[in-house]
Parts: sequence; C-alpha cells; structure tokens
Amino acid sequence: MVKLIHTLADHSDDVSCCAFSSSLLATCSLDKTIRLYSLSDFIELPHSPLKFHTYAVHCCCFSPSGHILASCSTDGTTVLWSAHSGQPLMVMEQPGGSPVRVCCYSPDPTYLASGAADGSVVLWNAQSYKLYRCGTVKDGSLVACAFSPEGNLLVTGSSSGDLTVWDDRMRFLHTEKAHDLGITCCAFSPQPLSGGEQGLQFYRLASCGQDYEIKLWVVSFTRVLGLELKYKSTLRGHCAPVLTCAFSHDGQMLVSGSVDKSVIVYDMGTHSVLHTLTQHTRYVTTCAFAPNTLLLATGSMDKTVNIWQFDLETPCQAGSMNDQLKQLIEDWSEEDVSTWLRDQGLEDLIGIFQMNNIDGKELLHLTKESLAGDLKIESLGLRSKVLRSIEELRTREDSLSSGIPDEFICPITRELMKDPVIASDGYSYEREAMENWIHKKKRTSPMTNLVLPSLILTPNRTLKMAINRWQEIHQK
Repeated sequence: MVKLIHTLADHSDDVSCCAFSSSLLATCSLDKTIRLYSLSDFIELPHSPLKFHTYAVHCCCFSPSGHILASCSTDGTTVLWSAHSGQPLMVMEQPGGSPVRVCCYSPDPTYLASGAADGSVVLWNAQSYKLYRCGTVKDGSLVACAFSPEGNLLVTGSSSGDLTVWDDRMRFLHTEKAHDLGITCCAFSPQPLSGGEQGLQFYRLASCGQDYEIKLWVVSFTRVLGLELKYKSTLRGHCAPVLTCAFSHDGQMLVSGSVDKSVIVYDMGTHSVLHTLTQHTRYVTTCAFAPNTLLLATGSMDKTVNIWQFDLETPCQAGSMNDQLKQLIEDWSEEDVSTWLRDQGLEDLIGIFQMNNIDGKELLHLTKESLAGDLKIESLGLRSKVLRSIEELRTREDSLSSGIPDEFICPITRELMKDPVIASDGYSYEREAMENWIHKKKRTSPMTNLVLPSLILTPNRTLKMAINRWQEIHQK
C-alpha cells in the first residue's frame, strides 16, 4: 500500500525539515543549506542548494501559492526566497537575535510566523515583510507552531510542554500543559471537523513530544464564545520521543517520526496503525505530506530524505475497513491482543500476556490489582500506561457495540449509506444526497463549508464493502 520510491542523499548533515508545494519539495539541514527538488522526477533544481544562513537551518515552509520559500536558522534570521529562481527576497531578523527554530505561513497568506529559542513568536506581514505583532511564551523555547485551516488561530508549542493558542492579532487566548517532557511538533488537520451555530468552528490538532506520545485535541473557537482546547485521545505507537507529526491533505491520515528511527502512519478514522516504516537508520526528525497527492517525505539524522508513494486506493479507507471487519474487542484472540500491544509500544509485555492467555475479554477486565498481582508487572509507570490504553479500548468497545459505526453514516442524511461516494473535500456521502446537495447550487462542502475544488464524486468501493460486511454480521 506504500512504497519507497526515492531517496535523496545530498545533505552533508542532519536533515531538519522538509516541505512540499504543489510542484516542489524543499529540504533543509544542519549543513546550513536548503535544497529544492522537482516533484516530477525528484531532480534537484539548477539554483539549488540555497545558501545564505551562517548556521544550521531548522525549518522551511512554502507560501500557499508555492512561489516563496521561507527558512529559519540558528543565526537568528528568517529568510524569504524565490522558489523559482532561488534568489533571497528578504532577511527578517528575530527581535533579540535569538536562534529561530520554526516558521509557518498562514493559509491566506497574510502572515508568516517565526518562533525562537528565547520563547518569542513574531507575526510578520508577508506582503510588506514588516513585523506585525509579537508575543512570548512564559517558559521554555518555542519549538513548534501551526495555523488553523482558516488562519484565525495560531498554536505554538514550547520545550516546557505548553501548547499556547493566539488569535490572528497575536492576542493570547489559552495555554495548556500538553506534554510533561516538552513538545516537539504540532499540526492542524487541513480539514475543519465541522461548522456550527454562531460561527463556531472545530479543528483537529495533533501534538507530539519527548514523552513518546502523540496527543489529539479538538479546538473550538468563536469570537463571541471564545476558545476551548479539549483533549481527545493519545496515540502510543512509538517507543521513544516523537519528534515530528503531520496530517495528510484530506486529514484522514497522520504520520509521525521518532527517535526510535521509525515512521508510523495512522488512520484518523480508527486511530489504528496503517504502516510502520523503518528504512531510516537514525532519528526521524521531519515528515510532510504533499498537497492533494499521496506522497510522503520523511527526513532523518541519517542525512537522507525518503519519498514514499501510497497506492491510489486511499490507505486510510482500507485500514478503516479492516478495523470494522474485526470482531468486537471482547472477541479478540490472544494474537489480536499481541498485535494491539505492539501498536501501543508495549512489545515487552507480549510474552507475559501470552503466558497468562490474555485474550480480548480478559484484556478488558484487567485492573491495576490484576496487573500487579496476577501478571507480576512491577513498574507502576508501565501498569499506568497499560490501564490508560485499556480505558481507550473500553471506550471504543462501547462505541462499536452501540450501533452503526459513524464512518458508515452519511453526514447529510444521518442514515446508513448504500452507495457511498468520495467528494473532493475528502469526506464520504450517500451518492443521491450529495448529488441533490450539488444540484441545489451548493458548491460548498457539507462538512467544512469551504468551496469544493471539484464536483466529481468517486465511488468509495472499499467503504461499501465494509458496510455490506457489517450488515451481514449485525443485521442477520
């Protein structure tokens, strides 16, 4: 379902970041350079590498149009480049001259944000190149930042573990202790979850950190009611600090890279692991999905960037089908439990669980007493991690046994789909309902309220198979 199609090995030091435009891939490195490649053949452009920074380059990002590339460095500057000529357009110095760790463009593209080691975050006017507003987090270096899909919110992450939310005028809205040992990256899903009354907007946010975890959050916001940052769940597939995470263009997949040298691709519908990629030989420091195509780039301290191609059949839909065809968790076999332990980063417990014949039913009934007494798991931290993961399973069990899975219900009719199709917003709908929606001259997505880039509806055969199989099992 995913294959390695190219490896770029031009940098002479650790790769720190990679970023896509619609036609180019940019990579940057501790070797002080930025390199540009064509997506058509992954040949480096004639004007690459870009050289200006006097110290390590930590981050790079394209403007929404793809015409401008931004890069930031330990030298305290954020540089704007012409992506097509490689010429530097502007050098913007961070106030105080602190090393700049991260930069990102707003979607519209009015602003460019840059965050530095002294905790400062600057909002630059991307047209005039002038400093617009600035703020400072109360503790730690600023190491991560991301704009919401509509650009009205900026989230920053610090080495102290705090997520801080700002509005588009750099006014402080909220802060939350997210990762005890420090945040390394944060990312918004490109697709808003939904719209609501009084202009209420919902966004999915992912953060990762030194605590080995990826946390998923829902951000709701309106200028009247204010902002709420709500924790939803934790992904624990890695067995070492997680350094980077990114959503696919449709929000259906999340990828992460870790000190454990692996790259994990998750299905956001089921939170299950779709792929674990282990080709890098040192820490995975960066990952990025291409816009509107199934390409993934991963970069590492092994000085390489790997390019991955997904099959045309959307991998997250296949993962959803496999997940739905599984029995309820209480019907899991001992082997299913072992697979689950592996996905949670609990491989060391597989032998203990197998020795005690723990199947799905036994798993759901484990307690802190039975983990310590019957299974003889001495580590309190390990027991706590197992119990947290089991609690998430119980929640999922309740959801699966309560009725029709949400993935099978049309967002328009709220009924079980018979002929599901994928619209250009990435969501699946009942064909007749979506056709009626479009015929009423609604060119907007029923889920996001954004303009649909295309009116083409593609049959979702994988989802239809999953629905048919679910009906065979549950509606006899």
